[in-house]
Amino acid sequence: MQRFIVHRFLQGILVVIAVMLIVFTLSRLTGDPVYLILGDEAYTEDIEALRERLGLDKPLIVQLGVWMGNLVQGDAGTSIKYKEPVFTLFFRALPNTMKLAGVSVVIALAAAIPLGVIAAVKRGTFIDSAAAGVAVFGLATPNFWIALVLMFIFSVQLGWLPVARMGGPSHYVLPAIALGTALMAGVMRLVRSSMLEVLDSEYVKLARIKGLSEGAVYWRHCLRNALIPVLTLTGLMMAGLVSGALVTETVFAWPGVGRLTYDAVRFRDYELLQASIVIQVMFVVFVNLIVDVLYAVVDPRIRYT
Repeated sequence: MQRFIVHRFLQGILVVIAVMLIVFTLSRLTGDPVYLILGDEAYTEDIEALRERLGLDKPLIVQLGVWMGNLVQGDAGTSIKYKEPVFTLFFRALPNTMKLAGVSVVIALAAAIPLGVIAAVKRGTFIDSAAAGVAVFGLATPNFWIALVLMFIFSVQLGWLPVARMGGPSHYVLPAIALGTALMAGVMRLVRSSMLEVLDSEYVKLARIKGLSEGAVYWRHCLRNALIPVLTLTGLMMAGLVSGALVTETVFAWPGVGRLTYDAVRFRDYELLQASIVIQVMFVVFVNLIVDVLYAVVDPRIRYT
């Protein structure tokens, strides 16, 4: 196990370094922030002075070396737009995104696991077909469209829930549902397919022969083994919710990491954009490692050499 963890950790470092190079290169293709700050009619002297102050007058390879060196030392630079340290901005917004993602995962799993089990048990019935339709809708529909429809129905027409922004528990409902719809659909389909495989296994037949109730067979024996692939999907999509909540947070004006990344792109805030994406990639790599380790906890038959 230790050898496996070290190997995956080194792989993660290589992935992060590769992402750093890609993000640094692509961020420069968005345009020069100097012209966005000063305008196209600014004097040449002012442009050159601002470029020098921001360190953009140096060759790209020098800028890359300075940025990576500072990042290793714990300094991600200062945001061009907000005039604050990038780490301060990011970790101020991160709890808001984590809260929203956590609520989304809870709602998604609370709906997906029972529906997936019932669909597998009722295979070929109307319930199974209805669950399949819900899953296809959730996977095929963009979350921004779901967010707008939910906002129009429950906020504008009915007035039951707040339209946008972060606040009390009621503010979490619409963005959490919109963000977690794809996760719910994916987990439900995966639980169904995993349950169908497990239901035909020998140990399930043995459990029935011993006289266990159908409920005990389904929820205690089958579901435990069917959750192994679900664990992978949930872990990966949880990381995706944190790093990919840009659209949902923008629609609902949620002050999280996604909204912060969107502002960084819009204002060509190099330092903020680079650090935000790199930190999010590090989070994804970390979650992947945790998921792999949890395999052995869920299923003792799994051992890493």
